[in-house]
Amino acid sequence: MQELGFRPSYAGRSLRDGRYHSVGLCVNDVTKFGNLSMIDGIASAAREHNCAITLVEMSKTEEFSLAEATRRMAALPVDGIIIGMSRMAPDFETFDPLPGIGTVIVTMYAHPRVTTVDSDHYGCSLLLMDHLFELGHEQIRYIGGPSFSVDEQFRRAGWQDALERKHIEPAEPLEGDWSANSGYEAGRYLAEHDRTMTAIYAANDQMANGAIAALRDSGLRVPEDVSVVGVDDSLGDIVPDRRLTTVRFDNKRVGMWAVDKIAGADGGASGVEHMLIPGVLVEGDTVRDLR
Repeated sequence: MQELGFRPSYAGRSLRDGRYHSVGLCVNDVTKFGNLSMIDGIASAAREHNCAITLVEMSKTEEFSLAEATRRMAALPVDGIIIGMSRMAPDFETFDPLPGIGTVIVTMYAHPRVTTVDSDHYGCSLLLMDHLFELGHEQIRYIGGPSFSVDEQFRRAGWQDALERKHIEPAEPLEGDWSANSGYEAGRYLAEHDRTMTAIYAANDQMANGAIAALRDSGLRVPEDVSVVGVDDSLGDIVPDRRLTTVRFDNKRVGMWAVDKIAGADGGASGVEHMLIPGVLVEGDTVRDLR
């Protein structure tokens, strides 16, 4: 056996017990902070269930259908499929999961036939806006991510709805691309063209950090002149002494929940669920109390 390099047959074992002991993961960009921490949770849960992870990365720049993602994953030795849907799939409403293979979509949208799970990107905006309102802010500007992003769409909707509930007319939102440079450009624009704002809500921490740099380069102080908040609490290992007010997501829990749903002791819990995991407000010193 040693001389011939024998190892147990993966295919043979799957025929014996009917399982591959592998979870399929399909995402369109593994480098994004949210995906990295979600993958950490998937790996942790897979280890607990004695499973491997089979990863397929789809296009970073183009939408992909759930049917295509499922077709690619089902051709591989996997017991279940987790699909990260950062862009709205064109076949989301009509998609039917394959019988006999557990499927979980990571998205804010509920689906009638497939279990979904995600961090609460709408609720995080309400959390931040309520915090700003409580401190006396009303003129709150928004720097969002790319419009195709599902997360962005829900964060922007939360910002807009929170203002409208207070009968405050939302200013035109600015669109970035999640990068600090795009946040800087948007912050520079606001510093030059909007002197009535008291706060900026940037839809992720990188853009918030860029906006802070732009405000300071324009001669404005944070938070004395303009307050700034972000989302995702992703700068702790990048920016020293980070004190940004933000929302921390438990993306690791999202990944673990998805694997548990597919690879649980009973072979995956039955029934369709829609799970949203709330974020937690992290208070820094980038928000001024105007009361």
